[in-house]
Amino acid sequence: MKAGIVGLPNVGKSTLFNALTNAGALAANYPFATIDPNVGVVPIPDPRLHTIQSYIKTQKVIPAVLELVDIAGLVRGASKGEGKGNAFLGHIRDVDAIIQVVRCFEKAPGGEDITHVDGSVDPLRDIETIELELILSDLQTCENALSKAQRSAKGGDRDAIARAKVIEKLIPVLESQKPARTLELHEPDLIRARHALGLITVKPVLYLANVSDDDVNGEGPLAQRVREHAKSVGSEMVPVCARIESELAELEEDEKLEMLQDMGMDEPALGKLARAAYKLLGYQSYYTAGEKEVRAWTVPIGCKAPQAAGVIHTDFEKGFIRVECYSVDDLIEHESEKAIKEAGKLRVEGKDYTMQDADVCHFLFSR
Repeated sequence: MKAGIVGLPNVGKSTLFNALTNAGALAANYPFATIDPNVGVVPIPDPRLHTIQSYIKTQKVIPAVLELVDIAGLVRGASKGEGKGNAFLGHIRDVDAIIQVVRCFEKAPGGEDITHVDGSVDPLRDIETIELELILSDLQTCENALSKAQRSAKGGDRDAIARAKVIEKLIPVLESQKPARTLELHEPDLIRARHALGLITVKPVLYLANVSDDDVNGEGPLAQRVREHAKSVGSEMVPVCARIESELAELEEDEKLEMLQDMGMDEPALGKLARAAYKLLGYQSYYTAGEKEVRAWTVPIGCKAPQAAGVIHTDFEKGFIRVECYSVDDLIEHESEKAIKEAGKLRVEGKDYTMQDADVCHFLFSR
């Protein structure tokens, strides 16, 4: 799972990236501090892994991971190259989802006045600015691709016909300043064609409201506006205080728990972010557990067993025979795989099995 972190300059985007990935020094307080994207791979907190290991002793615990790409601050006009925007926009095309950091504080902790690029704090205006630049970039992509697709379509190329048709549908949507994801498509070939165009605004967006340290749960008016906007577009919003997260990243576990309690927080931002990203992208986790390791694997909801096996290795999907599985709850109830089998709870499933969240699996395949 790969997500790109975007936002206007000085909204706390790179501070948050460094906190989440524990990447070191905080970013400077000026636009375009990050010309090439920083990439960090962070483990996704998952208590079920440790539950499994409490019953099945393994040498290692390996969580699923979230790959974060810190993309330098966008500005108005980025789609036309302002602020080296074209290079930054190119990096966004490679991610599964976009995490937009939105400033929801007036002044930084300690009263420091951090200048907003537009002169005032307005999270909905910021969201509109970023989205418009992404829409304009996609419009340029579609306009550039249309004539080529139309020429190829005249030769009867089925893929080109679908591509030309979907571009013709997309251009008026983008011209009306709506993202490409809002275009409803039902024909599989058109859906594939839209995906193949590599458009940015097809990707789902998760909003991170960067709040002040006296509003850690995002209950203030600025954060509430972002929450309401996210709900209106079928997205998710997570309140985060970048300053607190950067401090938490430097603490030992016991000190971290104490600070969380003092701040009235249940957990660091990474757990909230991971759950929100999973929900937004329609993902779930299944597990494998053996003598060497217990490990979490990420698959789309509705994924069939052979495709889930293929996440481990392509040979597992090609040679899939069956999967033996049970749930984490079964393990908690019966306390061992042997007892699960004796209780008749060990399921043997074939190629048509739809994976369930929290399945613990043993795949059988032929080489």
